[in-house]
Amino acid sequence: MKAVVLGGTTGMGRAIAQQLAARGDSVFLMGIGDDDLAKSAADLKSRHPKGTDSGYAVCDLEKPDTFAKALDVADAALGDFDAVIVTAALFATQDALEADIVLAQRLVTVNYANTVVFCEHARKRLLERGGGHLTVFSSVAGDRGRKPQIIYGSSKAGLSIYLEALDHKFHEKGLNVLCVKPGFVKTGMTAGLKPPPFAGEPDQVARDVISAMDRKKALIYTPGMWALVMLVIRFLPRFIMRKIGF
Repeated sequence: MKAVVLGGTTGMGRAIAQQLAARGDSVFLMGIGDDDLAKSAADLKSRHPKGTDSGYAVCDLEKPDTFAKALDVADAALGDFDAVIVTAALFATQDALEADIVLAQRLVTVNYANTVVFCEHARKRLLERGGGHLTVFSSVAGDRGRKPQIIYGSSKAGLSIYLEALDHKFHEKGLNVLCVKPGFVKTGMTAGLKPPPFAGEPDQVARDVISAMDRKKALIYTPGMWALVMLVIRFLPRFIMRKIGF
């Protein structure tokens, strides 16, 4: 696999990049900081000197004009990539988003509109070469309207619908679209929040995602317990949802 990882310098994206490199796949990192990208790419190469090529380019989901250029650099470095993995996103608590309309606008723009635009750039390139993997992190927060995640959850709900429709239209043309719905995972994004009993770790999520890509699955909940949790949540009546704080 020749994989581009947007968000590959931290958290779940970093874990995925490390595990792909460890098994001999070529990995190209994208993110917003030159220094972090350079250090992460060097670390990736030093850990797996015989198993993978690596490179990096700045790609900022708040700056759509960086998308095409970064993908051009990735293509040149990898000799045409065949997998794109998007873990990057913005997160903020509902209280913070309600208090700051500008922050709310930034979050919904990055998590939905700009992520879709980036995916469209990647989709076109992958289809031009016969297909490949497009793996994008959404969230269990998008499965149901819930009080603690009104704005963040709605941004992920839109992304999940886009990814499902993309799979419906282009699967037969060779595009393997995987929508990843993590539950609570212990990363920098969730630092300071109280984890539930079944909170996941980045390495565990990475293993689940890579396995799902290899099996060409269209949807995965990770850690796996969240599939059962959200099955229950999706079928709760509205009058119950109004009363509970989950």
